[in-house]
Amino acid sequence: MTVSAEVQIPEGDLIRSRVVSDAGVTLSAALDGELTGYAVVEPQDALLLGEGGRAVLTFEGGVPVSAYDPSTDRGGSDALADFAVAGPYRVEVYELPASALEPAHRAEDLRVSPTEPADRLADDGTLVDRTRQATPEERLEDEAEESAVAEFLADAERIESIREEAREEAAARAEEWGLTEQLEE
Repeated sequence: MTVSAEVQIPEGDLIRSRVVSDAGVTLSAALDGELTGYAVVEPQDALLLGEGGRAVLTFEGGVPVSAYDPSTDRGGSDALADFAVAGPYRVEVYELPASALEPAHRAEDLRVSPTEPADRLADDGTLVDRTRQATPEERLEDEAEESAVAEFLADAERIESIREEAREEAAARAEEWGLTEQLEE
């Protein structure tokens, strides 16, 4: 299975194929079954209109690790945004050893935070909490770091405040060093 231009994963053993009304059903089943493998998800647009849209979600121990949309060649959060539409979905779930998924799981542009699929695709707080509880500690630490950075970058007032402090400090240093004329130019 081609996951991206750089990443290939071998075809796994098909363990389930069905149409579901909600992506949360697939995410919950993966979590309950501690799936290590991947799910190929085809949203209703592709089912009804015959278009080629589909996405691949990989899992380790039932916890989502990466996402890829082959039709747009986008990975990670961008891929989730591509197929965050209302169901039904055709879903095929494949099992694979963790070692076969390593290339996809190492590709930073494909990675998603463990709880992001439950939040964005299923909008299910209970599933988000269950996923967080099942997530290995080191992945939760990564998620917390990413979340803190995103929160900081979203705070425009705080960033502007830091910029203003930097400007004031630069002006004070320039005056201290006798470089105020160069700043005015």
